[in-house]
Amino acid sequence: MDGSSKCPVIHGAITTMQKNAGTTNRDWWPNQLNIGILRQNGKNSNPMDASFDYRSEFRKLDYTGLKADLRELMTDSKDWWPADYGHYGPFFIRMTWHAAGTYRTGDGRGGGGTGAQRFAPLNSWPDNGNLDKARRLLWPIKKKYGNKISWADLFILTGNVAIESMGGKTFGFSGGREDIWAPEEDIYWGIEQEWLENGRYTGDRNLENPLAAVQMGLIYVNPEGPDGNPDPLASARDIRETFARMAMNDEETVALTAGGHTFGKAHGAGDANLVGSEPEGAPTEQMGLGWKNSFGKGLGRDTITSGIEGAWTSNPIQWDNGYFDLLLGYEWELTKSPSGAHMWKAKNQKEEDMAPDAEDPSIRVPTMMTTADMAMREDPEYFRISKRFHKNPKEFADKFARAWFKLLHRDLGPKSRYIGPEVPSENLIWQDPIPEGSKSYDIERVKELIKDLNLSTSQLVETAWASASTYRDTDKRGGANGARLRLLPQKDWEVNKPSELESVLGSYEKISSETGASIADVIVLAGNVGIEHATGSSLDFSPGRGDATQEQTDIESFEVLEPIADGFRNYMKDGYTTSPEELLLDKAYLLNLSTPEMAVLVGGLRSLGISATGAGLVNSNTNRLNNGFFVSLLDINTELVPHEINSFKLQNGDKTKFSRVDLMFASNSELRAIAEVYASDDNRTKLIDDFISAWTKVMNLDRFDI
Repeated sequence: MDGSSKCPVIHGAITTMQKNAGTTNRDWWPNQLNIGILRQNGKNSNPMDASFDYRSEFRKLDYTGLKADLRELMTDSKDWWPADYGHYGPFFIRMTWHAAGTYRTGDGRGGGGTGAQRFAPLNSWPDNGNLDKARRLLWPIKKKYGNKISWADLFILTGNVAIESMGGKTFGFSGGREDIWAPEEDIYWGIEQEWLENGRYTGDRNLENPLAAVQMGLIYVNPEGPDGNPDPLASARDIRETFARMAMNDEETVALTAGGHTFGKAHGAGDANLVGSEPEGAPTEQMGLGWKNSFGKGLGRDTITSGIEGAWTSNPIQWDNGYFDLLLGYEWELTKSPSGAHMWKAKNQKEEDMAPDAEDPSIRVPTMMTTADMAMREDPEYFRISKRFHKNPKEFADKFARAWFKLLHRDLGPKSRYIGPEVPSENLIWQDPIPEGSKSYDIERVKELIKDLNLSTSQLVETAWASASTYRDTDKRGGANGARLRLLPQKDWEVNKPSELESVLGSYEKISSETGASIADVIVLAGNVGIEHATGSSLDFSPGRGDATQEQTDIESFEVLEPIADGFRNYMKDGYTTSPEELLLDKAYLLNLSTPEMAVLVGGLRSLGISATGAGLVNSNTNRLNNGFFVSLLDINTELVPHEINSFKLQNGDKTKFSRVDLMFASNSELRAIAEVYASDDNRTKLIDDFISAWTKVMNLDRFDI
């Protein structure tokens, strides 16, 4: 391998195709619709028994003993990877930050909730350089506590203990994150084919959705500045956009940046070309460790990671206000690290403001700031917040603790899922709080009042679907609980037919007021009433949903849940280049649906007259759930011709039209195989049973209390 292929910072292809490995279906038909996203989370790779319940195991954990062991590890420096300043705290904070920091609001993916940092591509991202050693240092503790602590929870808790061990304040911790057992290959991290390449911006630096990081292989922004340009104001623009997509406002952004950089140092002691392959590309004999460094000793003060070199503060293993003391107390000039990375040094720095050497505390070395740090000084709003935090250390400590807690828990879902002895009592708006609902009302009376309404089956069913299908299993947000369908912003979403919705919900509110049932329960129960009428079957129902208020709803935060497409309702906004069928698969994934569940819901909803464009409606009687959608699709033996955007009709003049979503159940071989099951004469009852099962699952996705 030549030097460029070893460099973890600048070069290196993401994947290397092995020659003569065989030709796959994807090679033959690269445009084939990939259904693999619905083969959920590598369940076949899970070594745990089917009866294993991690949350129950966590409740048996010796939590105090675990934290004590973690605290002891912080200063138990190992010769094979020695701790800077004799303390692993900053190293573990970075591990935790980079585990949680992949979260993005656009689709709820990323974050620390699955332990994904163990797998590619995250374990080999340039931004995660040398974190393989942090995970290896934790292994003896994971081995000791075994099934009672997941890697996902351990990654997060370790960062909290690290902060506390250095005098910092934390806000709390919840366990309950379950590990995955294979890479999350469904996550779109960007189109780029090389590390640190940037092909995700268009126009005036408009970042592609749902991405949050600025370059392939980074967690947030490039610390040297946009694409390596050391411009603090340009960096501030990237930071503001990226942190917003991580669900952070300006105040939280400054608190996290300053708080995180209060600890530890960056590593760029020498030529980055002397660093070998990342873990996924490293030789077998390295036993899962990557980035082997041949500069000097290859570790300690000779470590090379980001390429930037130096500490931010004069005491890198102690919580204090040193970051702001230096950032605001000196003038700074642009320079370069020994690795050639852009960084900033203080002019005429006093020796007492210098940092200790990573190995020898008797040696003092200059501190540094990155271009991203300089943005906290040069951007007017960031500067205003920085000055306030500098003058008010207690406020800064509190804001950091809260922002850190949010960073670590944003993808864990509502507070009802929190478990453990350090769960904070305070309710926070980003947790999407919902008051407890009643379970003691007369369900049958509510159903009778719903039946007395002058509403069609499709209105009853579609309103319930609109409410429940906002759920995202990636970050456990959305769903029917809370009845936020009646609040801003959801009540005004185009897909929800606002004028019609207002009338429907007005009727439901009267029933709620009269019976004591929550509006959330009435919405779901009304959908069930519609399906019971359309099938003749009785549906299970679990009462107890609550009704959130507008004050409990962060409007901006919920905007990201608006569907740009909902193939279940044949809806898609104009102007999107991603195909409707791909967007349907993604929505089905977010709803934690299997391929058959997705298929039967689409077919069943079409038979009940639910289609925003009218496409796929083949039944004259939309009050009966049947398999007519699949039968009609599979009976088409003549060519279809384009009709409207993403729509087709038969050449023979038949007025029935079909969307691309509809046609995928006949054109894609995997989906056609499923459609054939539901179109068969002897499976009409099966279609009804499977639809009811999938429907009930969607209605209860956010019911973490049952």
